[in-house]
Amino acid sequence: MPTTPASIVASAGKGGNSRYADLQSAVRFPIKLPVFVKSKTGQSQTETENISANGVLFQLDSAIPVGSPVDFTISLPAEIVGADTDVQLDCRGRVARSFEEGPRVGVGVVIDEYHFKRGEN
Repeated sequence: MPTTPASIVASAGKGGNSRYADLQSAVRFPIKLPVFVKSKTGQSQTETENISANGVLFQLDSAIPVGSPVDFTISLPAEIVGADTDVQLDCRGRVARSFEEGPRVGVGVVIDEYHFKRGEN
């Protein structure tokens, strides 16, 4: 099970954090995939805005504080990943940034660990 070490601190965001800047340098792919997000502030179904090797960006109806732990599952369609069934990417991470984006809140999450789970037929 591959893991990515946490490389962001809770104070990232305002004031310019070089570790945060390193995360931002990763190539982002504008992929919209279904994602189920669970944190201490609640649960929400949304979709990804973009994904990188370091993390993911999505929009929510309410903010999650920077530094908060987040569990989320991204659904990867079978036809995209070349599988017979959909694949679930179960992730655990931390909020690296949170910003207003129109009526919603953009939430950037660094991925601390992840594993793949194939769907059941």
